Amino acid sequence: MAVNNKLIANLREDYKAKTMDVQDMLAHPIQQFEIWFQEALAANIKEANAMTLATVTKQSPSARIVLLKGVDQKGFYFYTNYNSKKGKEIKANPKVALVFFWKELERQVRVEGTIKKISKKKSTLYFQSRPKGSQIGAWASPQSTVIPDRKILSDNYQALENQYKDKDLLPLPPNWGGYCIQPHYIEFWQGRSSRMHDRICYTLKSRNKWVIERLAP
Repeated sequence: MAVNNKLIANLREDYKAKTMDVQDMLAHPIQQFEIWFQEALAANIKEANAMTLATVTKQSPSARIVLLKGVDQKGFYFYTNYNSKKGKEIKANPKVALVFFWKELERQVRVEGTIKKISKKKSTLYFQSRPKGSQIGAWASPQSTVIPDRKILSDNYQALENQYKDKDLLPLPPNWGGYCIQPHYIEFWQGRSSRMHDRICYTLKSRNKWVIERLAP
């Protein structure tokens, strides 16, 4: 059945939950993000750490949802297979973007920055903190490669499960680990009535100097 385009065009919400002004923002965007993230957790938003990761190559942009696994003054952290499609795109171009969307709070955060691999030691610590099934899954799946059917995944998983049946911790796969997105631009968006949204951005002008400005919606 065809989608009703008129129905789609008429889908809209009038945002009235909160307001935002420059003088209310903290001097450092990571600190401001941490406050908003804590508020997202307090609102019981499911998977508040879900974020869209956008990469770009000479051929085309690409985006997918990944999970934030840490944040500090250096940036935003997540983990993946380095040989995946996104891993290859990151290797070709380390300029990436993130988007967080918390519908229940009528908020989004946009991040632009440069991505770098973290140390093998930190990657190992995180990898071995995951449930054993997730550790096995990371080894079992040749992420982003074409496979003939799902059986190859289940066979790989079963073989690894048998191999490590007496161990709780698996070694770190050589092609798996963490990334840190070091931001140079972060924008906070608060939905407002009649599409007159609040948008406040932080732009890194020097090593530790962030300029805060209001943008038109």
